[in-house]
Amino acid sequence: MLKAGIVGLPNVGKSTLFNALTRSRKAEAANYPFCTIEPNVGVVEVPDDRLKPLAQIAKTNVIIPAAVEFVDIAGLVAGASRGEGLGNKFLANIREVDAIVHVVRCFDDGDILHSMGSVDPVRDIEIITTELVLSDMQSCEKQLESNARKAKGMDKEAVKNVELLKRLMAHLDGGRPAITLPDVSEDDLARIKSFFLLTSKPVIYACNVAESDIGDGGASNGYVAKVREFAKLSHGADSCVICARLEEELSSLEPAEAKEYLAELGAADSGVSELIRKTYDLLGLASYFTAGEKEVRAWTFKKGMTAPQCAGVIHTDFERGFIKAEVVSYGDLVAAGSVHKAREAGTYRLEGKDYLFKDGDVALFRFNV
Repeated sequence: MLKAGIVGLPNVGKSTLFNALTRSRKAEAANYPFCTIEPNVGVVEVPDDRLKPLAQIAKTNVIIPAAVEFVDIAGLVAGASRGEGLGNKFLANIREVDAIVHVVRCFDDGDILHSMGSVDPVRDIEIITTELVLSDMQSCEKQLESNARKAKGMDKEAVKNVELLKRLMAHLDGGRPAITLPDVSEDDLARIKSFFLLTSKPVIYACNVAESDIGDGGASNGYVAKVREFAKLSHGADSCVICARLEEELSSLEPAEAKEYLAELGAADSGVSELIRKTYDLLGLASYFTAGEKEVRAWTFKKGMTAPQCAGVIHTDFERGFIKAEVVSYGDLVAAGSVHKAREAGTYRLEGKDYLFKDGDVALFRFNV
C-alpha cells in the first residue's frame, strides 16, 4: 500500500490531525490484512459517495471502502538537513513515503504558540522546503561523484545520470524542488525516481483553519489565499482546507451528533474527507468496484493498470488465469438501476487483457486456473 506522510512544523495541528484521523476514520483491520500497522501509521478509509448507491443496487448492507495509509512523521526544525532536532529521523521517514501532506497553520490563537513566533504559512512552507532541498543537494553531490567515476569508464547510463544530476543540482540550488524541474522526458523521470530525492515526491498543502473558517471553505481566510497562490506558482501543487481541531471533536461524537454539529457550523465536513480523497489521487490511485449480495467493495489500483493487473488486486489467481472482465461504468449502472437493465441497455461490456481500468468501473472477472 502506498503511503502519504504528514509533515509540518511544531504546533501547526499535524499531530492533532493524525490522531483524529486514526480514531474517527480508521479502517477495519480485518478488511486489510496485508497492512502492517505501526504506532505512527494509520490506515484510513477513503470516503466515496458511490458505494451506497451500489449497495442498494446489489441489495447488500456490507460496504468495504478503499483505504490509504498516512504516516505521522517526526517534527521538523530549521537545520534538519544538518541533523538538528529530530532531523535525521524526519528525513528518513519522508524517504519512505510516496507523497507528502504538508500541514500549515492558518489560524491565530494566542494560547497555542507558534514555534517561529508568528503565523506565516508561506514562511513555514519555505522552511521545510529548504531543508528538503538541502538534503537533496547533498544526495545529488554524492550520486554525481559516483556516476562521474563510472562515466570516465564510458558507462553510457552513468553519462546520462551525470548530465541529469547537474541539471538537478542547478535547479535545487535555486531553492526549487526536484518535482518542478522543467523539460523532463519519461527517461528523465525514471532516473529521477531512482535518485530517491525527497523533493521529487508529490505534495499537497493542508491549510489548517479555525472552526469559524470551515463553513466557507476558508474563502475569507487571508492565510489560505496566500498558501493557495504560493503552492500553485512555486510548486505546481494543490491545497485544501481542513480544521484538525474540529475533526478531533467529531471523532468523539456519534455520527448523528457530528452531523448536527457540522450543520450548526454551516459545513458538511471538517475538510478531512476532501484531504483524504485528494491524497488518494495524489498517490496516483483510483478505485474500481465489485458489487454482489455478499458485499460492495472498492478496490484500489494504480492509474494505468490493465484489466489482468486489476484482477490481481483481488487475488493473484485472478491475474494468472484472467480471461475477460465484465465491466460497466458506475454512472451507467446507476442510471440503469440494475445489472439486468444495464445489460439490456448494452452498457455492460466484455474487456480483454489490454483494457486500462478507469476510476468508477464496476467489474466481474472471468478467470481459469
